[in-house]
Amino acid sequence: MRVKDMTFKEGHEFKIRIKPNDGCSSFAINIGHDPENIALHFNPRFDSEVIVCNSLSGGSWGDEHREGRLPFTCGEECKFYINFNMEQFYIKLPDGSMMNFPNRLGDVKYKFFDVSGDARIVGIKIK
Repeated sequence: MRVKDMTFKEGHEFKIRIKPNDGCSSFAINIGHDPENIALHFNPRFDSEVIVCNSLSGGSWGDEHREGRLPFTCGEECKFYINFNMEQFYIKLPDGSMMNFPNRLGDVKYKFFDVSGDARIVGIKIK
């Protein structure tokens, strides 16, 4: 699913409910300006049990940030809460733990969002 021209600004909370498919290998949540400029690429990889975060600027990927645990499982609905400011993204994982990722694009407003891979969106809300 791809959404263009949404408004996600500093101070807003982005809540997304996702259900990874049974036997999934990975999925990705992308937030940015467009498909070539992604401020947050949040990519749980079930096959290697790691969450990889990255950014894409002008079509070029930055350095990966890896978090070595997955507090959710394939086949079960999970919720993520994402907030950000000019410096950081703050991601609340389904177990209540937090992870951060630098806002490498440094903007305070993003308009592009997509989810790809082996999962389906159950619901999204920005407030």
